[in-house]
Amino acid sequence: MNGQRGSTTEPSLADLARRLLAVDTGGWTPDGVEALADGLGWARGGTADHPVLVTGRSTGDARLRPVGTYEERYADGESYVELAVPVASAAPDAAAQAAAFRAAGEELTAALGRPSVMGSHGDMGPFYDSGPPWGAPFMRWRGSPDTLELRAGKSGPELVLQPTGPAENWFWRQGIGEEHAISGFFGSNRDPVNAGLGFPGGWTARSWETVTRSLGDFLGPLPTEATALGISIGMPFYGRTAGGAPLLFDVTCGDRLSIGCFAPDGVDAASLGWGTAAEHPGTASVWRDDDPVWRVDAGGPGEPDGRALAAMLVATARAAGVSEPTGLIVGGEAEYVDGYHVRYYGLGLPTG
Repeated sequence: MNGQRGSTTEPSLADLARRLLAVDTGGWTPDGVEALADGLGWARGGTADHPVLVTGRSTGDARLRPVGTYEERYADGESYVELAVPVASAAPDAAAQAAAFRAAGEELTAALGRPSVMGSHGDMGPFYDSGPPWGAPFMRWRGSPDTLELRAGKSGPELVLQPTGPAENWFWRQGIGEEHAISGFFGSNRDPVNAGLGFPGGWTARSWETVTRSLGDFLGPLPTEATALGISIGMPFYGRTAGGAPLLFDVTCGDRLSIGCFAPDGVDAASLGWGTAAEHPGTASVWRDDDPVWRVDAGGPGEPDGRALAAMLVATARAAGVSEPTGLIVGGEAEYVDGYHVRYYGLGLPTG
C-alpha cells in the first residue's frame, strides 16, 4: 500500500462530516474504497490486516475495518464495514472525554441536524468490540446506503462512516434472549430516515447477581454518557410486592447522578447506605423538599461506583419485599428522553 501523506489542510469537523456523507463508497468493495480514498484525497497506508487512510489530520489516520471473522455473517458483499476517523483527543479522565464528545456532537448537530439515533453501546460495541472504560456514547445520522456515527474512541471521539446494512444486521441479531446479549441503551426519534428501522428483542435477568451487574454497568458511566450526549434521564423503578408495585427509586441523571429512595416503613434505609438531604445537599436541585427522604448524590462523570450503587438498590428492593428480579420494573416514563424513544437493552429488566 502507498504510504504517501494526504493533504495537510485540515477541514473542520462539520466539513469533514459533509465530505464523508457526500463520498461514493462504491458498495464498500476494494475498488469502491480505493475510489473513496481518492475522493477524499487520502492515501492508502497501513497493512493488509490493519489498513488505514492517511488523512493528514492532527488527530491521526483513519482506520478501515475489513470484513473478518466477526463481521462476515452480517455483511452482504461488502469488504469493509467501517471507516473510523479520529476527530479529537482529550485527557483520559471521564470528564475530559465527555466534554470532547459533547463539543463534537454539538458541532455536528449544528451542521447536520439532530441525530436520528443516539445512545450507548455499553460494554459491547458493534461487531463485539469493547468500548472505552469511561462509557460508550454514540450519535448516529442514519442513511442509505451509508450511516455516519459519532462514537467514543479510545482516546477521543471518532467519526465513523459505515454501510448501514451490516451494522444494523449485527445489532438486530443480538436479540437472542440470552443474558447480556445486548448492552447499553438505544434511542430513536421520529426522523423520516428511521422508517424501517428494526429493534431487536431484549433479554431478562434471571438472578439478583445479574441485576446487580447490569445495574452497575448502567449506573457507573451514566453521568459521563448523559453529559457527552447532552441529555437528561429520569428513570423511576417500581417494585412488585405482595402489596402492589409501589415506586421504590427515582434515578435522575444529567451531568450528575442522583438517586432517591422511597423505602417503605420497616426498611432500615440508612443501614443499607442511603442518606438524607442534609447528607447529600447536591440533591436539593433535584428534589427540593423532603420527598424522597432517602437519597444519594453519586457524582458526575467518572465518579459513581456503579457496582456499589447497584448492590444498594438490589438490597433495598429485596428488603422492601421484591422477591424476584422480574419484580423490579423500570417505569415507562424513562423511555422518553429529549424527543427520543429509548430502549434500555443492557438492564435486562421489564418496563411498564
